[in-house]
Amino acid sequence: MQTRRRVLQTLPGALVAAALPGCAQQPATAAAGEIDAALRAAVDGAHRSPANRARDPWRHPLETLAFFGLQPAHTVVELQPGGGWYSEILAPYMRERGRYFAAHFAADTTNAYQRRARAGFVARMAQAPAVYDRATLGTLPAAAGFTDIGPPGSFDLVLTFRNVHNWLGDGSLDATLRACHALLKPGGTLGVVDHRAAPGTALETMKKSGYVTEALMEERARAARFTLAAKSEINANPRDSRDHLGGVWSLPPTLSGKDVRREHFLAIGESDRFTHRYTRPLA
Repeated sequence: MQTRRRVLQTLPGALVAAALPGCAQQPATAAAGEIDAALRAAVDGAHRSPANRARDPWRHPLETLAFFGLQPAHTVVELQPGGGWYSEILAPYMRERGRYFAAHFAADTTNAYQRRARAGFVARMAQAPAVYDRATLGTLPAAAGFTDIGPPGSFDLVLTFRNVHNWLGDGSLDATLRACHALLKPGGTLGVVDHRAAPGTALETMKKSGYVTEALMEERARAARFTLAAKSEINANPRDSRDHLGGVWSLPPTLSGKDVRREHFLAIGESDRFTHRYTRPLA
């Protein structure tokens, strides 16, 4: 119980209730005092693309990062940053006082899609040196853990956005979570956002649909020796029925059906998502 008490003592007062047994849900917005001006400036910055900014009403980056406890002097790694939606905020925010690492696909992967994704991210960094000149690009963890990101126990925060379903599908979820645990400092935070499946959804359905139950996420994180500190409904979307024929990819921004029921899916918006904050225990 001593570890539990120390975790609670680190939480802002408004968040303590969410860390109590049962993890009560957090309100949809963070208290104003939890969001510093530099983070707000990074979210509102003119360097962000209009296409990315258009996703803010669905992804709530300001409130989400505040909920995860991000601070400007932290050392942070974002796993599988894709095209750089969150890195466009994190890299400039961490630039002066902290350190931002992006763990992308391996440069020598045999997967053509993954090679293109990493190459696109490299090009993005090169085109915006004022944003990314102090960011570090590395490789996602493999079964043996991180190889080129940083030494064990050196990170304050590990973040992942909408990737758990991918790791569940390719069988790497457990190894990735264990690597995250090893990378974090004792007391460090793992922040997770992903598409939320209805309770009781079968594993194979999760893999096919892209939606993951909160129970599975909590179970796998617990097996990797994480403690669930709090949940938030920041990224919830009650309009999402989560039963689309094309899975989560039916919704924007993917719109995999293209013009098929396009207006219907645009009206729903992006997926219903859970937002969890986990802690590597102090002991």
